[in-house]
Amino acid sequence: MDAVEHSPNTPLEYQSETGRLNILGFWIFLGAEIALFSTLFATYFVLDGRTAGGPLPTELFEVKGVLIETFLLLTSSFTCGLAIHYMRANSLKGVFLWIGITLALGLSFLGFEIYEFVHYIHEGAALTTSAYWSAFFVLTGTHGAHVAMGIAWISLILIQLKQRGLTPDTSRKVFISSLYWHFLDVVWIFIFTAVYLLGMVM
Repeated sequence: MDAVEHSPNTPLEYQSETGRLNILGFWIFLGAEIALFSTLFATYFVLDGRTAGGPLPTELFEVKGVLIETFLLLTSSFTCGLAIHYMRANSLKGVFLWIGITLALGLSFLGFEIYEFVHYIHEGAALTTSAYWSAFFVLTGTHGAHVAMGIAWISLILIQLKQRGLTPDTSRKVFISSLYWHFLDVVWIFIFTAVYLLGMVM
C-alpha cells in the first residue's frame, strides 16, 4: 500500500501507510496522556487547600515567574509550528533553525521551573510538606518531566535529520514530536489557569 501514488500536495509524513498509521497511533497515545493528566488534575483539586499548616499558594506563587514560563512555552509552540511549515516546504535548514529555537525555549522553561521549585522548597513547601504541595509537585513535575523527555526525543530526531535529511520517515517523526510538543503546551495552559491563577486568588 506504500506504493500508492499521492498528490504532490500530500505532506511527506502522510505519503506511506506506515506513516499514516503511526500518526494515528500517536493520537491514541495522546488520549492516554490526557487520561493521565486528567487524573493528576482531579487529585490536585481534591487536595486543594489542604496545606496542613504549610505555606499557602497565595504566599508563594508570583505572577512574573509564571508569566515568563508561560511565554516561553507558548512561544516554543509557535516556533515548533514554523518548523513544520519549513518541513512542508522541504527546507531542512529552516527545520533545524526553528526546532533549535523550540528546544532553547523549552530548556529555558525548565530552568525557570527548577528555580521555582527550589524557591518553594526553601520557603518550606516541599513534596512532603502537605497533601496540597504533594499534588502540586506531582502535577507540575510530571509536566516538566514530559517537557524534558520531549527535548531529549526531539534532539535525537535532529540527529537523524542530519544523517538522513527530510524523508517520509524522518518527516513523520518530526511531525509526531510536534504533536507531542503542542500537547504539552495545552496541558500547561490548564496548569497556568487552574493551578497558578486560581492559587493566587483563592
